[in-house]
Amino acid sequence: MLTDQDYKDGQVLIFDKPLEWTSFQLVNKVRWLIRKNLNIKKIKVGHAGTLDPLATGLMIICTGKFTKRISEFMGQEKEYTGTITLGATTPSYDLETEINEQFTTDHITEDAIHAFAKAYQGYIQQRPPIFSALKKEGKRLYEFARAGEEVDIPTRQIHISSFEITRIEMPEVDFKVCCSKGTYIRSLAYDFGKGLKSGAYLTALRRTKIGAYTIDNAQTLDDFIRGFSVALQ
Repeated sequence: MLTDQDYKDGQVLIFDKPLEWTSFQLVNKVRWLIRKNLNIKKIKVGHAGTLDPLATGLMIICTGKFTKRISEFMGQEKEYTGTITLGATTPSYDLETEINEQFTTDHITEDAIHAFAKAYQGYIQQRPPIFSALKKEGKRLYEFARAGEEVDIPTRQIHISSFEITRIEMPEVDFKVCCSKGTYIRSLAYDFGKGLKSGAYLTALRRTKIGAYTIDNAQTLDDFIRGFSVALQ
């Protein structure tokens, strides 16, 4: 079992974030478990890259002195798998909000889907979704969105090293994408719909890799709790 000093000196913990949990909630829970089980009054804990509540998958959580390495992990390439649903859009570009527009998909062929994925690689100018935690004029973008206020969101350069279509069962399209820091997969889904002269939104997302760390090596929160229970027996 790791000691309180081990956590203070620094640990890199690899978690599989549960659906509907925020990244902040998972970090808070891990911090509380470490403090409670090892009787530590204070311990630094942080994560290397936010996942939306409706996404699952790999989260790197650092403790103690290793929180200084968070920016290092955040800068590494990430891999995601997920599902895009064609024929409609939502304001948040995912399932957080209700459908606001519907479009035809009759003209969309499998060849067109694969062609768009092939073209949507390399350095891309992407506009982040308004339902995001990015700040503008001191406010989170989602605050503008929830207040019904319009705001100009500049594009920014990202890099897509690969974009693979893994299943097509209209209106659903499964994918795997490898991308740089700062990429919004929800925006990718929205652009996917526009590129196919239709609409689209993200209906499932799972982060499977950050740099050399993979989801295969991740623990669940229950695994982490069980580790303390076993050690204390």
